[in-house]
Parts: sequence; C-alpha cells; structure tokens
Amino acid sequence: MIMCEPSARKKNSGNSHRISDPLPCGGGSFCAWVLQNRADSGIIYRGDEMGEYTHIVHGFEPVFDKHSRVLILGSLPSVKSREAGFYYGHPRNRFWAVLAALTGQPKPESTEEKRKFLLGAGIAVWDVIAECDIIGSSDASIKNVIPAELSVITAVCPNIAVFANGGTAARLYGKYQAEKTGLPITALPSTSPANAAWGLERLTAEWGRLMVGALSDK
Repeated sequence: MIMCEPSARKKNSGNSHRISDPLPCGGGSFCAWVLQNRADSGIIYRGDEMGEYTHIVHGFEPVFDKHSRVLILGSLPSVKSREAGFYYGHPRNRFWAVLAALTGQPKPESTEEKRKFLLGAGIAVWDVIAECDIIGSSDASIKNVIPAELSVITAVCPNIAVFANGGTAARLYGKYQAEKTGLPITALPSTSPANAAWGLERLTAEWGRLMVGALSDK
C-alpha cells in the first residue's frame, strides 16, 4: 500500500513521515509506470486517518494473461484489501465466493490461490483508478483521479469483455476510460459488504446472468 500527499502539508501534520519502502508489487514495468505517472517532487507518505483525505497510489499489479476473456474492474482497493495486499481482501466481500460458485471451483483463500484461480478461469482483475484522493474506503469521497493505463491489458487482450464490480467503478470507467479503450462495460452489482441489500445467492444469480456468455466463451 502506498499513500502520499504533497510535502507542503508536512508542517501541518504531525503524523506525516517519509518512507523508503519499495512498492508492494516489488518493482518491474508496472511499478515503473506508477512512478512515472505520479508527481515525484516532495512526496510525503502517511497512513489513513479517519475522516481525512489521503492520496492513494494503486500498488497492485493487474492479474491477466493472453488467455483472459473477462476483465473485472473495481474502483480502487479498499483499506482492508490494501492491508491484505491483494484484491477484494475484506473478509465479508463476496467477490471470491461469487466467482467460485459461477466457475464450480473451490473458493480460493491465499493470494497465490486467488491468482491461479483467476488465470485458470480466464478472468482478469484490475481497477479503474491508478491514483486518487479518498477518505478511508469511501468510493463516494473519491476525487483527483488519475486513471489506470488499461492498455496494459487491452493490448494483449483486445476483445476482452469488461465488467464493473459496482456502480462507482462503472461510472468512473465511463468518465475516464471508455473513450480510450473503445470497449463497452457491463455494470455488476457490487460484492462489497456495503451492498448489504444483495445477498450471496442473489449476487451469484445476477453475476451469472450477465457474465455467463463471456465466461464460457472459448
């Protein structure tokens, strides 16, 4: 997890500090892209503070390969996901349970199991946002968006079917990504625990209805 704010705020925040920890993705071309696409002068890193905006730089690599047929986009990893170090890390998020039910596979538990599960099912996962200001995990608070470079995936999988996990991801895709990718997006009901009106059975049925053709396409 990488979080930052302009150094001008350092004198106003007793909790601000500089760190030299490596990006959680461990380096490589994706991390180089992240570093090139953020302001790199006077960056201050700090942890989340309740009720205050924090600048977040997406630290997860996209999961995909040349066999990916479906791309599921979120908005940005939640606080719990950033703590877990992988997508949909909140224990009450139904993402992994829904996909396990749709594919007939056991629900993956470890990060490595989740990665293998996705690639084996032809599912790519990333997020619409590369950087933004956000309060905690509140999608409604998102501002100052820098979109992710989805061409990393679409260059390899030009005909991939794109889905949004929730309305916020769909809206942000329409605003920042649709014109660049030229690909339509289908909004799925959010698997977030905040979407309590949708139980697991209802989510699975609706995701299956909307995705079954793309998931089964060989």
